[in-house]
Amino acid sequence: MCRRIRFVATIAALLLSGAICAADIKPVAIADFVRSSEFGTARLSPDGKHIAMHVTIKKDDRDLHLMTIYDLATLKPLTSIGMPINQLPADFHWVSNERLVVEMARDLGWREVPTQTGELLATNVDGSKQEYLYGYEMFLRSSKGSSGRDDYGFGYVERLPDKRNGTFYMREVKWSETTNRTFLYEMNATTAARKLVAEVAMPRFDFLMQNDNQARFAFGTDEENRYILKRYDNQKDEWTDVVRKTEKELFSPFAFSADNKHVFATLSRVGEPRALVRESMTSGERKTLASDPAGDIAMFQFGPRPSVPFAVGTRIGIPKLQYFDDDNAETKLHKLLSSKFPGQYVRFGTFSDDATKLLFSVASDRNPGDIYLMDRNTGKAEHLFAVSPRIDPDRMAERRPIEFKARTGTVLRGYLTLPPGRSEKKLPLVLLPHGGPIGISDTWFFDADAQFLASRGYAVLQVNYRGSSGRGPDFRDTGFGQYGTGIQEDLIDGVRWAIAEGTADADRICIFGASFGGYAAMMSVIRAPGLFKCAVGFAGVYDLPMIFTEDSTRRHKNVYNFFKRALGENRADLESISPARLAEKINVPVFLAHGEKDEIAPPEQAEAMHAALNKAGKVHEWMMVPKEGHGFHVEKNRIAFYEKLEAFLARHIGQ
Repeated sequence: MCRRIRFVATIAALLLSGAICAADIKPVAIADFVRSSEFGTARLSPDGKHIAMHVTIKKDDRDLHLMTIYDLATLKPLTSIGMPINQLPADFHWVSNERLVVEMARDLGWREVPTQTGELLATNVDGSKQEYLYGYEMFLRSSKGSSGRDDYGFGYVERLPDKRNGTFYMREVKWSETTNRTFLYEMNATTAARKLVAEVAMPRFDFLMQNDNQARFAFGTDEENRYILKRYDNQKDEWTDVVRKTEKELFSPFAFSADNKHVFATLSRVGEPRALVRESMTSGERKTLASDPAGDIAMFQFGPRPSVPFAVGTRIGIPKLQYFDDDNAETKLHKLLSSKFPGQYVRFGTFSDDATKLLFSVASDRNPGDIYLMDRNTGKAEHLFAVSPRIDPDRMAERRPIEFKARTGTVLRGYLTLPPGRSEKKLPLVLLPHGGPIGISDTWFFDADAQFLASRGYAVLQVNYRGSSGRGPDFRDTGFGQYGTGIQEDLIDGVRWAIAEGTADADRICIFGASFGGYAAMMSVIRAPGLFKCAVGFAGVYDLPMIFTEDSTRRHKNVYNFFKRALGENRADLESISPARLAEKINVPVFLAHGEKDEIAPPEQAEAMHAALNKAGKVHEWMMVPKEGHGFHVEKNRIAFYEKLEAFLARHIGQ
């Protein structure tokens, strides 16, 4: 495989890293697509001497996650802290030049974002003074011994003081739903001593703090999933509701100006895509800084602390930024770096406190990502790590933004990933619906499923159907009540568009999806008989009434109310859009894969679909893997799934 060049370059002559050998003619190995990223989130220490990074290695064919700290002078690891099986660092923060605080998470499977456990750990650069700061194992794992107490809640790092002094601010959410409050503490990262600094009479809220560490806003959703924003009034010493200026207004503050006189927020006034605004904290006067009628302002570039945005963009199509001030030093640097990485997106990460050093990354549709260190004094940038070293961007496929008009007249957008080196006409096509479905979307950046399928000669179509994120609250809300109807129509309209364009061969089309995408795969072949030649469901949901019997739905009112709005409660209606109740209408080959320990889409969902297909006499392929979750943790199981998928597609739509 061709390797990227690790290099040091002056700003004046910074060049793209490139291939140093001719591209191999052999197909890209399946293992290259399914192997987890080896290097993840990176954070620069305040003095710019160290870098902390989430590193993933293989142990007994499973991912083992490490919290590794490197000496930047030598790029040698100083310490690596191993995480328990199926646990990983969700995030981590330098609270001083010597001390790091880590937020822990559980890995629920390859197809699900890790969920935080609410535990906080800390370590020194050299691995000494490791401390369990907060969590349900406080008594067992902290150094406090018998004076320690278990924490029956979740702890999250909310803010770091601008002057890193070994403390941080922690938000606490209690487990008990009867504790209708959220707490904010100042915590010592060495002793775990904590001091209450704010609380709000709402559960599961977030705080936004000013640069002087005053908690000013608190926000979250109630049991009906309605957004609520509160502001702290110093004179009254109380939290007051921020009144909306229109019924649909969504004002979401996220940062303060250096002098705390203004707050930055995203704003949707009447359901349209979110704009970026700046609001005066005294007069309430708002100024729109950036907006785009196509989509939400959702990609932010921040400068050194106190961090304020200097550029923003949307996730629609290929990301393109809007800059606020061409004379700003960070703007100039970002534009220069972007010019040296054509076709890639440059994202600023963390700065040293003196702003002379910067970690930044570059990524694209073909490149999972590379991490660089910039020294602004010398004008040099050094390539540190490739996120997924086994992926050679030169052998990956283009992801082309597309748009078409659905039968409703709505313009829908998405991506078409085209197999390299092949004609763009009459290709076998795989429709790849994303999960969710509400509030999730496909983006232009590297997608392992799409790239794998393209490497095997298939065009891959991804549609951001109604309910997807990125186009404002109104577009997102159109997905409610449309799981088995309107959303499927949008997906089907996308396929018909690809056929009309001449890209797709109408006789060689399959649909493959995971999670909600697995549901969509089964439901789409029911709604459009004859359009698809096969369907693949991975970790899918197939019997909608079953959702209301699951533990998380029954125990949490906000979860129940979400599904009540998204699906409705009428059992007959739910059965009418449940593939497991409609198996006799499926007349194409089916491949079902699932994990026996899936907590997101319980295995009973797949078993119901499997049983229904058997009862209807529908021959299908079945892959239930023991001890696996929502997607597979074990690499050999991921490879086995891709091998079966490759063979299944080849039989039914391959050449």
